[in-house]
Amino acid sequence: MATAAQQLTVAPATGTYALDMAHSTVGFEARHMVFTRVRGHFGEVEGGFVVAEDPDNSSVDVTIKAASIDSGVADRDVHLRSGDFLDVEKYPDIRFRSTGVNIAGPTNGTLSGELTIRDITRPVVLDVEYLGGGVDPYGREKAALSASTEIDREDWGLTWNVALETGGVLVSKKIKIDIEVAGVLQK
Repeated sequence: MATAAQQLTVAPATGTYALDMAHSTVGFEARHMVFTRVRGHFGEVEGGFVVAEDPDNSSVDVTIKAASIDSGVADRDVHLRSGDFLDVEKYPDIRFRSTGVNIAGPTNGTLSGELTIRDITRPVVLDVEYLGGGVDPYGREKAALSASTEIDREDWGLTWNVALETGGVLVSKKIKIDIEVAGVLQK
């Protein structure tokens, strides 16, 4: 069996990368009333990733300011920040810390980690794709990655809901998470 380093044929430069939030998005999607999609993102995300010589030793550590949630509707965002959902006054941060990397192909694999929401930490696995990298016009080495997963929000104590007369519930339990990040290599 090939090692992770042998399987990954295209890779970013090794080193520590800080997130470039001008070119990054941490987004989510939920179902509303069973049939419509509500999308949003978090505007304040800090952290980065380390690309190690041996890709198996690479890592990610990111903190999201829960209050920076933006679904495009102010009243809904107030509700999402409340105790019914994220309770941002009591739990201001959402954190993801990787625990393992599994390279599956030349530019893709999975990233295992721990996601903490409302001080509840649960394991998650993200499908990850390396999108490319290079030097920007300012001489900074950059790398771009895409990641996605789906979680059951109730696993993190996000249980508020309303039953619908026609069946189903107002807010889906399943939440899709889609991440597009650019990192700047720190020198």
